[in-house]
Amino acid sequence: MNRFINALLLFLLFPTMAVAIFVGFDLPVEFLRTTGGQMPYSTIIFLVLGVLILMVNLRRSIRRWMGMILVFKTSKFNWNKPVGKDRTQRIVVYTLLESMVFGFVAFGLYELTTQAWLPALAFLVPTIDNLIFLLVGLLRKGFRVGITTKAVIMADRDVQLIYFSGLRKVSIHQDSLYFDYIKDLQLFFPWDCIDKQDRDSFFETLSDQLDKDKVFVTSKRS
Repeated sequence: MNRFINALLLFLLFPTMAVAIFVGFDLPVEFLRTTGGQMPYSTIIFLVLGVLILMVNLRRSIRRWMGMILVFKTSKFNWNKPVGKDRTQRIVVYTLLESMVFGFVAFGLYELTTQAWLPALAFLVPTIDNLIFLLVGLLRKGFRVGITTKAVIMADRDVQLIYFSGLRKVSIHQDSLYFDYIKDLQLFFPWDCIDKQDRDSFFETLSDQLDKDKVFVTSKRS
């Protein structure tokens, strides 16, 4: 989901930045026979793009916070542990990098032209939200993996739910945990999400939730 959201934000950033450059530097717009500073509807363009960017970022933020809140209710899970140390370090690095990029984009848009205040704000909001989310996740050990009777839930920078319905095989390959379903569907998440000392108990609990006549589970690397 994170990759899709980032790709969507990048798709929206290109026209936003292009319009901001034309408006900010008052460059000629040949096909409109005008300049960026005199471009018609530029304010509306910035408002529309800003709202779209803000909606995308708010949707991701709500999804992540809800995932953290859900997986933090440990009493509702048969197994629930914080993600592994390697995964935690990766979360810190990627979240800080993402915050720096968003903050730079917000500053750049506003510096180019104050008309781009809403798109700039739309990137500033996730910058602050990322830092708060990271701080809460680290202090409260909110980045976790849990197992219920119906699914495996991973909540770190994104939320991933892997349901047991239709599941046929669980295996490890190249540092990823794979879940194979009927009709050739395959889902996976990084194996380093689970700390090494918790992996045996994870597989034991996971196996207890599955119908062993229908699902093959292996804890060995393939």
